[in-house]
Formats: sequence, C-alpha cells, structure tokens
Amino acid sequence: MGDTQDCSRPVLGDAEMSLICLADFEAYAKENLPKATWEYYAAGADECCTRDDNLQAFRRIRLRPRMLRDVSVMDTKTTVLGEEISCPIGIAPTAFHCLAWPDGEMSTARAAEALNLLYVASTYATCSVEEISQAAPEGLRWFQLYVYRDRKLSEQLIRRVEALGFKALVLTVDVPYTGKRRTDIRNNFRLPPHLKVKNFEGVFEGHSGPDNYGVPVNTLDPSVSWKDICWLRSVTKLPIVIKGILTKEDAELAVVYGVQGIIVSNHGGRQLDGELATIDALSEIAEVVQGRIEVYLDGGIRTGSDVLKAIALGAKCVFLGRPIVWGLTYKGEEGVKGILQILTDEFRLSMALSGCRNVSEVNRNLIHVAKL
Repeated sequence: MGDTQDCSRPVLGDAEMSLICLADFEAYAKENLPKATWEYYAAGADECCTRDDNLQAFRRIRLRPRMLRDVSVMDTKTTVLGEEISCPIGIAPTAFHCLAWPDGEMSTARAAEALNLLYVASTYATCSVEEISQAAPEGLRWFQLYVYRDRKLSEQLIRRVEALGFKALVLTVDVPYTGKRRTDIRNNFRLPPHLKVKNFEGVFEGHSGPDNYGVPVNTLDPSVSWKDICWLRSVTKLPIVIKGILTKEDAELAVVYGVQGIIVSNHGGRQLDGELATIDALSEIAEVVQGRIEVYLDGGIRTGSDVLKAIALGAKCVFLGRPIVWGLTYKGEEGVKGILQILTDEFRLSMALSGCRNVSEVNRNLIHVAKL
C-alpha cells in the first residue's frame, strides 16, 4: 500500500517545532557537545574543501519537475540487496556514538529498527555488535569492516556478525592511512577513559604504545589491495559492499572482483582533501556499473531533495553520517528518529512535487544538464 499521509505535516511535537530540519539539529549539537567532541565529528581533512564541497555540490544540481501526475498516493519503499526498507535512506557507519549519548549505537539501532531503515554498524562503535543486535533484534543491519594487518582480527569480527544475523559486510577501502584532521591533532583527541572501541574489548590488553582513535597505531593494513576482496570472499558467504569508491575505473574493478555493492564515498571529506564530492562522482559510476551491482552514496545529504537528486543520478540508497550524531545529541533514539522522519517526509514531498509517485519513477530525466 502507498503512504497517503500529508506531505507537509510537522514531524515533531509542538514543543519541539524549532527542530524542523537537519540544520536545526546540527546547531543544537554544536551548542551542546563538548568542543573537542563536536570538532571530532565535524572534522574534515586538511582545509576541509571536500567536506564542504559534498554539501555545495548538491546545491549546484537543478531539478526538472513534471506536473499533473496524480501524486495523491505516494510510496517511498525500496530494497537493498533484496531486503525491503521504508525509504532509500540508511545510517552510515560512524564511530563513537556514546560520545553523543550514553546508549550510543544501541539508540541508533533502535531508531533504524523503528523506522524500518538500514543501519550500518561501525567497527569503531562504542557498543559491541552483540549489544547492538540485542537492542534492535528485528532491525536490518550491515557491518562495516577494515582489513587489519592481523587478518584474524577481521575474521573474528566477521564470525561474530554472521552469528548475529548481520546481512552484509561493508569494507571501507579509503583508509590505508588516516587523513590529517587538524582539529583532532590540535585537541589531542582521545576517547575518554570510560569509553572503549567495544568490538575490540580485551584484544589489545596490555598495549601501552600510542593509539589512533582507540586502537593501537599501525593496526590498519596499508598493503590492502584488490586481492584482499578475494580473501574476504573466501572467508564469508555474506554479500560484500565496498565503501570509498569515487571513479568508474574502480567501480568496474569492483564488478570484476564480484562484490555486491559500492558506496560512493569520500569518508565525509575526512581522508584526501580536494577529491571529488560524492554526488559529482556518482554519475560516471552508475553509468559504468549499468545495474550489475547496487550503487549507494554517502556524504552531503541534508534535505529530502538531496536524497531525490542522488536517487535520480543512480544511487539505490543514500547513507547519513554526521546528522545521525546530531540526532543522538538531541535526545538519543528519539532524536535519531526525528532526523530520519524529517528526511523521509522531505523526500516524499520532493518526490511528489517533482511528479514521482514511487522510487522507481525517480530517474535521470529529473536532473537538469546545463548546456556547455
């Protein structure tokens, strides 16, 4: 059945009407988080050009709406790797949610479950995969993974998430080394003593050297290459999605190496400053993939029309990073639900105003292509 609710209705209670868009939650989080925590979440690499361009690139895109299309009944549902979700919006893997709210990732998982949306849990979570699964047992979950120098570390995590019913692995491929985030260096950012990277609890006991975002320096393997996709396929039957692709050449290789999906991502502008905004990279990737595997996008999504533009340019689903943390900061699970509901409602309204009754009607014809 389609969704017939009023596209323009308010999504939060009267007392909370001041929080009516994602930017309102951003302002609240900036005001209420400790400075070093806010700057950790907000940080981009170097001069933050790519972080900022992720947002600005969406604003450069213009839409070509169609009229008189009978949009009285709307349907925002879609599927990701065969699983139905209520809207093509998911939660990207971001670290350290307990910095924003005591229940951290457990609250995030509950919010995603309540709205029937996909949550990609981060390796660098401050709740364990077991705690996340227990908090939202019916939720659709994928798990974000790195390849470590000690492959057994990666393999042990895979075994745990397989047993817990996670539906896919998301391999982050754009971090052979961590980007230079100036504010984190200036703030000497560290997890507070009461928080841990819970998925590695007990793994690094006795380690006394320097750490990098909660794990020992040099844990990540900079030698990771396409052959590691073959290794990953040999140790799991779960679908594999590669996160961090920005070119058609790498998209073609992803298809060749047999993965099931790509997340077009530049790590929120936190790695190589000056690389493409994700929405600018999406078209060539969607064109070369030609539907052989699923293509998703993260980076810069702030409004429902941003979601519409990404779907029109070939993304099957978009993922939210920083806005989820803003929602957590406001009111935990309720705040994240608020963020997701606002974006879902805005997307439904943008669809209706552009003449699309369901997600399958959102296509490239919606996008205005400027004449050179």
